[in-house]
Parts: sequence; C-alpha cells; structure tokens
Amino acid sequence: MKVMRLFSRFRAEESGAVTVDWVVLTAAVCALVGIAMAGLRGNMTSIGQQVEDHLSAATITTTF
Repeated sequence: MKVMRLFSRFRAEESGAVTVDWVVLTAAVCALVGIAMAGLRGNMTSIGQQVEDHLSAATITTTF
C-alpha cells in the first residue's frame, strides 16, 4: 500500500510541469535558430567574403 500511496502522490505533484514547459520552449527556440542559420548559411558566406575583400584592399596611412 505504501507504493500505491507514493505513486498517487507522485501523480498529483505538479511542480515538474513547469520544468517540462521550459524544456519544450527552449528546444523549440533552439530548433528555430538552427533552421534560420541553415537558411542564411549561403548569404552569410557571401557577406563574409565581401567584408574580407574590403578589409584586405584597405590601407592604413600614418602621419609619423
């Protein structure tokens, strides 16, 4: 009977439900960020190449 009472109390406990909600929301946000990064991968490469070209062509002049 002690096991049944313990199981009954465990089923009635709701403090873990909030944790499950946060885990599910965090997983959803991570998945959306991953999808966004996968979609922007090609564009980020071309932007990075443009920045590299601009910086490598730049010169620094000093006055001393």
